[in-house]
Amino acid sequence: MRYQKNANVLSFLILLAGSIFMIAPFVWTVSTSMKDQRNVFDMPPKWIPDPFTVKNYTEVWQASPLLNGFMNSLIIVAVVLTVGLLISAMSAYAFGKFDFPFKGVLFLGLLGTMMIPYSVVMIPQYIGFSRLDWVDTLLPLIVPGLFGNIVVIFFLRQYLQGSLPNDLIEAAKIDGCSFPRIFWTIALPIMKPALAAQAALGFMGIWNDFLGPLIYLHTPEKQTIQVLIASMQALYIGQSNYPMIMAAAVIAMVPVILVFFFCQRYFIESLAISGIKG
Repeated sequence: MRYQKNANVLSFLILLAGSIFMIAPFVWTVSTSMKDQRNVFDMPPKWIPDPFTVKNYTEVWQASPLLNGFMNSLIIVAVVLTVGLLISAMSAYAFGKFDFPFKGVLFLGLLGTMMIPYSVVMIPQYIGFSRLDWVDTLLPLIVPGLFGNIVVIFFLRQYLQGSLPNDLIEAAKIDGCSFPRIFWTIALPIMKPALAAQAALGFMGIWNDFLGPLIYLHTPEKQTIQVLIASMQALYIGQSNYPMIMAAAVIAMVPVILVFFFCQRYFIESLAISGIKG
């Protein structure tokens, strides 16, 4: 018991040190966003702003088109998550509960595409979208995501195999349920925790995406929030105005924090179920 107690104390100290190491940059970002420009590089560093001010938040909102960046990012997130998760759920249900020719080969082929780095397809995609005259629009960031995501399909397939018994599907067929009705009334509600978890992860991934919008979006009014923040120092608020840049970064982090806060229960539940039964 003494050995177990010492191990628990050591584990707690390691986790505490790791949590402090990871949360310190976030705390410093919030602290810097509430300082005056002349106090940013005070020595020794001050974690609590003195004097305390929130003018950076109002000034950065007025100096740059943050609202446009928010709206563009929200449009991409809403469309891609709504349609892409539905397509991924349908694909996962088909691969998990249907029997059809070459099922295993097709699924392995889809998983194999995960090994292709984005840098390989980046230039061909740009050429294709430029010929469609989609450059400097949101379409290159929306359309590919409408066809689902391989990682989401794999996760949902594993989840269904552990949480949706085949006997339940056979019972529904005996009762006269069609395949679409089984999906909408049985499979989809069962996938709710997994879908919520993947929606939270997908939201964070799309919201924080920088490379894609940087490649395709050139007009400031069409840029997403992350590219807009990166261009602030040169275009809107001047050099080295770190408090306003940090204020913009905090504003951009708020939706991600809220989404993760409200979806963390589903995230943990889906991981627990898939880990035990998958």
